[in-house]
Amino acid sequence: MTDVNEKSRIFREMCLKADTERDKGLTTPEDIKRFDDIPYGADEKWQILDVYRPKSHEGEKLPVIVSIHGGGWVYGSKEIYQFYCMDLAQRGFAVVNFTYRLAPENRFPASLEDTNTVFAWVKDNAEKYGFDLSNVFAVGDSAGAFCLSVYACILTNPALASDFGKFFAPADVELKGVGLNCGLFTTTDYDESLEAYIPEDLTEHAEALRMLDAVSYITPAFPPAYILTGNADFLVDAPAVLTSVLDKNSVKYEFKVYGTKESPLFHVFHCDIKTEAARQANDDECGFFRGLI
Repeated sequence: MTDVNEKSRIFREMCLKADTERDKGLTTPEDIKRFDDIPYGADEKWQILDVYRPKSHEGEKLPVIVSIHGGGWVYGSKEIYQFYCMDLAQRGFAVVNFTYRLAPENRFPASLEDTNTVFAWVKDNAEKYGFDLSNVFAVGDSAGAFCLSVYACILTNPALASDFGKFFAPADVELKGVGLNCGLFTTTDYDESLEAYIPEDLTEHAEALRMLDAVSYITPAFPPAYILTGNADFLVDAPAVLTSVLDKNSVKYEFKVYGTKESPLFHVFHCDIKTEAARQANDDECGFFRGLI
């Protein structure tokens, strides 16, 4: 455990330094109205969220995007993702940006439990924040894309929902579409980054890996997906197993690798909203969502 904790501490420090530099100078856009630090659960440290809406749509119900942040299961918060999420809101969406309980302090299925609680919160608070429940979307990057792919399977595969039933009852919500960005989608090839998240008990460890193998649970009911990565992302090859299964199940999707040999793009490049590459990727993904409305 000490080794995992130390690895997590180092990873958190490294990521925070990089993300702080990435977002240096950014402020809340003038055209965005934000609602901050809203509790969605009992844990006042971790179970909090923000809602962002474009001011130009005051009083209107808007399609909603729920963002599941990345960070290798051990890092991340709504504060780190606020500017990316407000950038999405400027494209005509109400965006829910939440913090979830991190590993190794909180292992499987904590992040999925919190994700489920957030979607239940969205339904319960639709009138107050102007959410159009007929158009609920979600995005996730890296570990967030992993989490979202599993959660989408929970909502659309009764067998997996039953397995997770010992932890939580799936929220009564339908995902109109998902954005799976720079993610991992299978546990078949055990990824070391899962070490902090998976239970240490060997029996529970094996069961968690089985339940987290999203590609094993995709059915034709899986929501339409926009899948993106960067050509220099260390996970650039990861979507191949996902798109193969989506094809077999006739699930609508678009897959795009951004970047060129001359201008390579790396992991979660789309979160760096100062760049043209991020603008294009986020425009494309939100355009895909609008095409489903």
